Amino acid sequence: MGKNNCSKRIEELQENTRKALMKRALDPMAAMELIDTLQWLGIAYNYDEEIGLWFNKLSNWDSGEDLHATALRFRLLRNEGWHVSVDVFKKFMDKNGKFKDSLSQDTRGLLSLYEASSLGASGEDILSEAIKFAETHLRLSIPSMGQQQVTRALELPRHLRMPRWWKQLGLVEKLSFARDRPMEYYFWTVGSLPEPKYSRARIELAKTIAILLVIDDIFDTYGSINELRLFNDAIQKWDLDAIEQLPEYMKICYMALYNTTNEIAYKILKEQGRNVLSSLRRVWMNTIEAFMIEANWFSSGHVPNLANYLENAVTTSGSYMALVHMFFLLGEGISHGNVKLMEKPYPKIFSCSGKILRLWDDLGTSKEEQDRGDI
Repeated sequence: MGKNNCSKRIEELQENTRKALMKRALDPMAAMELIDTLQWLGIAYNYDEEIGLWFNKLSNWDSGEDLHATALRFRLLRNEGWHVSVDVFKKFMDKNGKFKDSLSQDTRGLLSLYEASSLGASGEDILSEAIKFAETHLRLSIPSMGQQQVTRALELPRHLRMPRWWKQLGLVEKLSFARDRPMEYYFWTVGSLPEPKYSRARIELAKTIAILLVIDDIFDTYGSINELRLFNDAIQKWDLDAIEQLPEYMKICYMALYNTTNEIAYKILKEQGRNVLSSLRRVWMNTIEAFMIEANWFSSGHVPNLANYLENAVTTSGSYMALVHMFFLLGEGISHGNVKLMEKPYPKIFSCSGKILRLWDDLGTSKEEQDRGDI
């Protein structure tokens, strides 16, 4: 399918979705499930106006005695900052303040209740009770139901996954020039690690990709050559004291990279008993140094030959960074010998896959980058 045909098909799908949201006959339950799906796919921003109209309606809608509908409405509205009282769940509780045992067989409702209750605030005892009740009965349902969705939700509630982390990180709010497509980054990792058992690894890997692309935007479109040199120097030192010399927007990016790398290393240490911080830190240092080489080329007007360009571009593509993180996140077949391979010069299979990625990316973005004046 050609590029024009793809674009046309996307526009048709977007228009059909927009029409579906605006149908007068669309009932609130169907609308909520459609909105939930759009948010989960990371494309809800295309329909902000239509979804906003639905949230206005849902804020005054009575979901009745349907636990799934009540919990889904609560989660959607609260997740977007709407005030929703926890009292909506009182109708599902007995006089002792416990959730009714009759709900224990409603797996769909329990799943929605579990995900909604994870948005509770301090002092909201009803949601504390809800999460205990839902988790207990969902775990009991797994042997008989064998539901992957239930298992994944218990591992990590939906709101704690990629979009929420990205929003809390605050990079896009502070760095308005940076790319803002967290779910797209996550879907890249799904292509590499499609099996459900790699859910946690996908999320952590997507975080590194998201930060890499912000750094790429800083080097490509925003930072001055002097600022970029300061940033590179600070990264090479990997010392929080080094950020004092940076402009404010770079401090935010530096802290996001520093904290996320430490958090990933800590999770690997906790789960595998292996300290990989030095390896993760080193691959980031190499990556930023390669960005600096490209920036110096551009600043001086130097045009590298193809061999030199590709050698450096494999690193700036993020291939080494992603593959080193993936190696440690999976934690499979790791030995003292192959850990030593996770530093320069990286394995040939890493560099070959990196060349493919870089050339594929260059072919897709060459016109846009030429228009911007990039190399």
